[in-house]
Amino acid sequence: LRSVPPPNQAAVSTPLLTTKSTAKMMKNRSKMSTKRKFVADGVFYAELNELLTRELAEDGYAGVEVRTTPHRTEIIIRATKTQNVLGEKGQRIRELTSVVQKRFEFAEGAVELYAERVQNRGLCAQAQAESLKFKLLAGLAVRRACYGVVRFVMEASAKGCEVIVSGKLRGQRAKAMKFGDGYMIKTGHAGQVYTDIAVRHVAMRQGMIGIKVSIMLPHDPKGINGPSIPLDDVVTILEPKEEPSPESILQAQQAAEAAAAAAAQAAALQASMLAQQQAAAAAPVEPAMQAGF
Repeated sequence: LRSVPPPNQAAVSTPLLTTKSTAKMMKNRSKMSTKRKFVADGVFYAELNELLTRELAEDGYAGVEVRTTPHRTEIIIRATKTQNVLGEKGQRIRELTSVVQKRFEFAEGAVELYAERVQNRGLCAQAQAESLKFKLLAGLAVRRACYGVVRFVMEASAKGCEVIVSGKLRGQRAKAMKFGDGYMIKTGHAGQVYTDIAVRHVAMRQGMIGIKVSIMLPHDPKGINGPSIPLDDVVTILEPKEEPSPESILQAQQAAEAAAAAAAQAAALQASMLAQQQAAAAAPVEPAMQAGF
């Protein structure tokens, strides 16, 4: 007879096949083909993002960046509350490092976790989606919570914001509510570059509710608060240069000619004086002048 595992063990044992295969893929990453390498990187990022989303939801988790170097793998966690991510004396970040190292079978010291603060959380869709999620779990009205998020995003110099909440909001009938402000580009290359989108699921008492937050980022030449690439349909009209009048052009020409003539006259006078001095120095001296009479 096989013993029945406890409930938490049964819940955890389901994704172990995926985890083992992912760990094996990450371990043999240098030997695999380019196609398999891309797949392994994508699966690793997806599992890591899911783990950090569940673990750091209350700390304003806003995404993760994986940098692979020949010697080690650097994982940068972006969050609004970096102190909570680090923990007391860095204990929590060390625990997360140990979990990631054991889960994906990294060598000792081959993976390093860092925490980075989000500069402007009003322009981060993931941070706002988490904020809206906890507002709804706290019992705040849907309309009030969504309008609060939209106003906060627009005050953070965003070009546009859209919040969609779908599920059983009031009665037994599921419906979707959409809240928006500003303007939003959803198609084309600009939609991919300028729009930050985050989706979260809220387990409410009446059922699961879906949240989607879309933020249209502003143009920033430095690339800090938004993309540095300008939009295709934005036309910048420069101020025309002042064209000088014909009279001013004629006066400028006459003044230049007079200055050139004066310079030529001064040069000729200086040359004649220099020639006279050279002639006087080369002339022979008379004997009476030499004797001093």
